[in-house]
Amino acid sequence: MNEQQTTAIIRHLEEQIYTKVSDICAYIRRFYDVQFTVSGMTKWLHRQGFSYKMPKGTPAKTDLQKQAAFIKYYENLLNTIPEDEPVEFGDGVHPTMATKITYGWIKKGTDKLIQTTGSNARMNLFGSISLETMKVTIDSYESINSSAIEKHFQKLRRNYPKAHKIHLILDQGSYNTSKETKESAKKYNIVLHYLSPYSPNLNPIEKLWKIMNEYSRNNRYFQTSVEFKKAITDFFEITWDKIALSTVDRINDNFQALKQVS
Repeated sequence: MNEQQTTAIIRHLEEQIYTKVSDICAYIRRFYDVQFTVSGMTKWLHRQGFSYKMPKGTPAKTDLQKQAAFIKYYENLLNTIPEDEPVEFGDGVHPTMATKITYGWIKKGTDKLIQTTGSNARMNLFGSISLETMKVTIDSYESINSSAIEKHFQKLRRNYPKAHKIHLILDQGSYNTSKETKESAKKYNIVLHYLSPYSPNLNPIEKLWKIMNEYSRNNRYFQTSVEFKKAITDFFEITWDKIALSTVDRINDNFQALKQVS
């Protein structure tokens, strides 16, 4: 292919995702009348800087300007509140017993078989994390609603008995923004701050849920719901204290705003 064709094909591949190299070969054959074998095209793709990997999903309704505004708001918050007023990021999560199959290192030419279950047993957790201490306050609830959020406020108050105010950053979920939640926050002198809409990338606790799965759920089969719930509970009651400080490179406030999908 000449330079002009190469540039045009690279631009096309940057806009269009192909899952099969053979489909790329067919495209080039159709529009440029150039024949490639699959192995030859694979080598060409590597030379042009392409690799086979998953694209990153981004919420369709995310607003980059609002994300930037939140980051500025958060930085100002840290610079203006008294040192004795803690800041935590909170969120709910609902891990299920269903087997979560993920990538892992497996010897070439072999398959690693893992039993699976489609059980819908789950836990409803609500927690928050302090990026200053990496301490996590979390509990399981029958359901996550305004009543559960108030119980979380009580836990935070016990954690910070001398703090005049506690700052809690949440997404704009219905139970986080309800009238009942806002009233109970005032009762415990907890100041609620809300993320910009559709911005999970701005909530560091999302990374905690991912690490929880890595240690307790990924590629693991649970025979009973009791075994499943114990694995989740053990992560927060035993494992987290051992690994918390080693995760600061993953759980932090070095925010990266999502890129707009072109």
